[in-house]
Amino acid sequence: MVRQDDGNMLEAARAYAARGFAVVPLRPKSKQPAIKNWQRRSLTEDELPGHFSGDGNIGIVLGEMSGGLVDIDLDCEEAVRLAPKFLPETGAIGGRGARPRSHWFYYCVGIPTARHNDPIAGDCIVEIRSTGSQTAVGPSIHPDGDAYERLEGEPAVVAPEVLAEAVRKLYEAVSVVRHGTLPQPLPPASPRHVNPPETTHAAVHDRAARYLDVMPAAISGEGGHNATYAAATALVHGFCLPEGEALELLESRFNPRCQPPWERSELEHKVRDAATKEHRMPYGWLKNASPCRATAITATVAPGGKWAIADPGPIPSDRLRVPGFVGELADATLAAAPYPNEVLATAGALALLSVLSGGIVRDRGDARTNLYVLAIGHSGIGKDAPRKMNAAILHRAGLSSWLAQQLGSGEGLQDALQAHPNLLVQTDEFDTMLEAMRRSKDGRFESLLALILSAYSSSNSVLPMRRLAGRSGGVIDQPHLVIFGTAIPNHYYAALSERTLTNGLFARMLVFEAGSRGVGQDAGLLEPPDRVVETACWWAGQHKARSGCRTPRLVETDPNARARLGDYRRYADQIYARAEQENDAVATAVWARAGEHAHKLALLYAVSENHEEPVIRADAAEWATGLVSHLVGRMLFMASEHTAESSFDDQAKRLVRKIRDRGGEIDHSTLLKRSKLDAATFKQVIETLEERGDIVKSTVQTEGRHAHRYALVQEGESAVNEGGG
Repeated sequence: MVRQDDGNMLEAARAYAARGFAVVPLRPKSKQPAIKNWQRRSLTEDELPGHFSGDGNIGIVLGEMSGGLVDIDLDCEEAVRLAPKFLPETGAIGGRGARPRSHWFYYCVGIPTARHNDPIAGDCIVEIRSTGSQTAVGPSIHPDGDAYERLEGEPAVVAPEVLAEAVRKLYEAVSVVRHGTLPQPLPPASPRHVNPPETTHAAVHDRAARYLDVMPAAISGEGGHNATYAAATALVHGFCLPEGEALELLESRFNPRCQPPWERSELEHKVRDAATKEHRMPYGWLKNASPCRATAITATVAPGGKWAIADPGPIPSDRLRVPGFVGELADATLAAAPYPNEVLATAGALALLSVLSGGIVRDRGDARTNLYVLAIGHSGIGKDAPRKMNAAILHRAGLSSWLAQQLGSGEGLQDALQAHPNLLVQTDEFDTMLEAMRRSKDGRFESLLALILSAYSSSNSVLPMRRLAGRSGGVIDQPHLVIFGTAIPNHYYAALSERTLTNGLFARMLVFEAGSRGVGQDAGLLEPPDRVVETACWWAGQHKARSGCRTPRLVETDPNARARLGDYRRYADQIYARAEQENDAVATAVWARAGEHAHKLALLYAVSENHEEPVIRADAAEWATGLVSHLVGRMLFMASEHTAESSFDDQAKRLVRKIRDRGGEIDHSTLLKRSKLDAATFKQVIETLEERGDIVKSTVQTEGRHAHRYALVQEGESAVNEGGG
């Protein structure tokens, strides 16, 4: 184990500062800054002894703060080996014991921070660290125990375009070595020329305001603190807006959408935190980004190659708007419900169209429209309104026999599908069934689960019937089972286990979280609109005309939509491969179905928009892929939060959730009271979270005594210098 010398650390800090480099104190054996606002802070000579006389590490703030110094961080062995063939010569190359010559330093004014990840595996190949980043240097000690080499020698001066092109070629060369070719990343939804962003202050302010408008609002009890902190971070750290300007935007454009709205002092606190705390993304990452950045699909692979599951938050409102049948039915449900909820209304409408169109349409990949939809919300939120509306419409269309309320047994469900291959099961307390499956030791629920899984996959083939004494079982031709389940969030998440997450049911479900209860209104009659009933009757007529013939019509996909869906399939395959590499059984199960879900939803969008002459166009593909990515991300995040491998793991996750609910930071006494744990167990859990790097403990002086506080290490935000260096 290499030991540090306090005198050497202070000496090194003074030497780096004398060369014009801004130095930053790092935590002991860590790459995380130990001070706030380090991106824009330059320590004076007098301040150095106070920061570099302990056992901490030392870093250099890169880019503008250090005269244009940049670090090309080579994060894999292939990049280290190939770097001399592609990178310009420089007199300053460093590294550490296990990875020598992995940091190449240059003076390159104006080049932005950029990370080049493997397009398949997701790990970082090479990174340009510039303004907004920092890098650990000798005599620091790496978390693995290696000593960093000191930054000595003179960095070469290189033009930004030259260095960026050299790094790009190095990245491509490593990709070819790994994969035999250069895999293509996921392109935008449709080909278009992307102009560089305007960087005048007025243009940046306007872009920041529009970006803020599409960010999820803060809803009490649903991660409202995190949503507001994310909005503040986007403004002051992403768009580089002054704190006062960011506060005004939050008050005028964000706060009116929050439930309940924040006090100005609370918003000021969020802005101040966002301006002073460390962040994963470099300073100005949104200011310098292309306009399409905010709508790009993001993977669940965190920077630095770490496998992370980020919380995408509530479903964006634009993902709940579907033209035609679904939108009109959702609007009617919202108008009549005592507590209107757009998520519930849309989920119910999708389920109804799913069963109506079953066996009538398919796409060129033979995707069908059968869905398993689960809408979760607290009691009294209005989960029965869409169920009642669906039942009324099926009754008006003469299809009441297609409706069922319970999933009692595999045999009963099979008999119902034999009588009516199109079947909509609307069941409340879906979580009760999951809990029974989790605890059951008999075969009843096993046979039910097996049939649910088989029916989903058999929608474009046949489902074998069970054999009875004296006769063969026969088959059900193209069964079209649709489930619209509802559940209470706490009960649903408590019922999850590794078994229920990986047995195939979770991956087949589309889970819509209803969020908070809507504003009450005088309930209206649940009377379906005439156009919706007419469309339902049209579908009923199609089924009657095709009686005995289950050959669906082909719905064409235009070239733009086909390209988008193909790109999305490849994107999902890449994340699947990374999840497989990480032995994440839940993520592999869910992402294996993502492309299939996207095709089903795009087909539903098309027949909702025009049931008589449907075509899957680019807007259908864009809506479907965006919705699936959001739902999958949220499902995986919530599963990771609530599914524990042991009782101790469950206690640890509950503490993390309680810290997150308080905005990511909480004092010792409050957390101990809320945890309901005894002091010894609490201490053990806290120590484990600290050692895992999930939380950071700090000590503050209050009225003559020391008080402890615990803060979450933001997922994927442990430091800008979180790469393989």
